[in-house]
Amino acid sequence: MTQAAPLVSPPPRPVLGALGVVCASIDDEDCVILVKRKNAPNAGTWGFPGGHVELGETAAEAAARELFEETGVRAEAGRQLMTLDVIPRAADGTVAGQYFLVATLCHYVSGQPVADDDALEARWVPVARIETLGLDLLDRVAELALLAQAACREDPRTPPSAPIT
Repeated sequence: MTQAAPLVSPPPRPVLGALGVVCASIDDEDCVILVKRKNAPNAGTWGFPGGHVELGETAAEAAARELFEETGVRAEAGRQLMTLDVIPRAADGTVAGQYFLVATLCHYVSGQPVADDDALEARWVPVARIETLGLDLLDRVAELALLAQAACREDPRTPPSAPIT
């Protein structure tokens, strides 16, 4: 697993971000959508679609928006799964930034994952095989995928199958 890379110049205060986590059953396997990052920080690593929460936007709204912007998949934001505290450090141990990432379960509505201009790839990834596929995962992606899988099984709004074209 890859730890979040520090920015060149840390932000002056903690940054609030949102992650859109979609889980659906595809060919009898529970899958989540992951994107391969194109830009720094974390270029080349796989994680959940996400980004900054805009002023006046809830974390749940941001999660659904970022999911659509990064993958073209439409989803309805559901409940919060986890809040991640990310505090990257420089080589000398000093704090290089601080991020609070709110991971929200998003209920699949339509679309197939296609990478936008700031991602190299976007795709459905089987939860059961997420750590054995050789993907360079950001910290806690596998843990969050398992949480999403459990939440999808509990929530009747999650469709039993997402169409693959």
